[in-house]
Amino acid sequence: MRPELALTRGWRRLCVALGLSLAITMLLRSQWTPGPWPLLIRSVTLGLIALLVFGLFEQWPERLPRWLARWVLQVVGVGVAMPLTTLTIYILSTGAGERPFWLVKDRMNGWMMLTFLSILLAPWTALGALLRQQGAFARNQALAFELERSELERQALDARLHLLQAQVAPPFLFNTLANVQALVASGSPQAPAVLRSLTTYLRAAVPLLDEPAATLSQELKLVRSYLELMHMRMPDRLQFALHVDESALALRCPPTTLLTLVENAVRHGIDPSENGGRIEIDVERRGDRCVIRVSDSGMGLRQTDLGLGTGLSTLRERLRLMYGGDAQLQITAREPRGVCAELVVPIPAEAA
Repeated sequence: MRPELALTRGWRRLCVALGLSLAITMLLRSQWTPGPWPLLIRSVTLGLIALLVFGLFEQWPERLPRWLARWVLQVVGVGVAMPLTTLTIYILSTGAGERPFWLVKDRMNGWMMLTFLSILLAPWTALGALLRQQGAFARNQALAFELERSELERQALDARLHLLQAQVAPPFLFNTLANVQALVASGSPQAPAVLRSLTTYLRAAVPLLDEPAATLSQELKLVRSYLELMHMRMPDRLQFALHVDESALALRCPPTTLLTLVENAVRHGIDPSENGGRIEIDVERRGDRCVIRVSDSGMGLRQTDLGLGTGLSTLRERLRLMYGGDAQLQITAREPRGVCAELVVPIPAEAA
């Protein structure tokens, strides 16, 4: 037990013991001929002895027989200590040469009343304290288990996100390397510029792979590098434009979210099309929502593209892990051709 909790419990027990001692004094004072102060002193002594015995048997002995519960030892110990304490008090308060207290009617009556009330109140108070203690222990255990479960769920979620990011990252990097390999191998004059763009792209991409979330500003920087790289590979078949609401740049989302949509548009829309096409990226803030739209004028939806590969499937899972059911991703066909991917994500209250 933490020291501060033990200290708090000790003070609470002391207050209860003193309160019961005062209660006994108030109950017996009208019938106590010596006066209230001797009665109060004896009642407080009884309360402190009960508290001492209760605490002693809480810690000692360390191991008990299986047939003996510790709470039974504590309650019985407090009950037995009460008459022994009153007996000791009355023996010690009998002066030399005086008759034993049991031969003096008033003193005997006082001993009986004090003993009876202490036996009546102390064990039941000890039992109540034990029940309260057990209830507090059960609540603390439940809270500890809940905190541990939440921590394990958080760790599992983090592990799941990192696994999904690991699944997403290699296609981006390897596909990009494959796209520039032919230029470099053939000695194309574009190779140096392509390699510079690739370096810029990797510098933007790699730091995001181990991050749990990225800002839209980081995402847009990564996407711009990627599109410039793709434009060098197919300058006559790829055009692009970005329209961004500046107030949405600080929004956080899973890393490479926007890049997944753009890379999907290039792979499934622009690259397979003989005439290529144009990619439009729109980021707009609407109240407590941010709308991210990636449109292309490429091949359009084909029957084989209904799932659009593992990239979008993985993105949907990452969005679910980060936003729950508050994020929506829709893929629709454009007329006369092309595809529009629209992602709607919530804006946290602190970012609103």
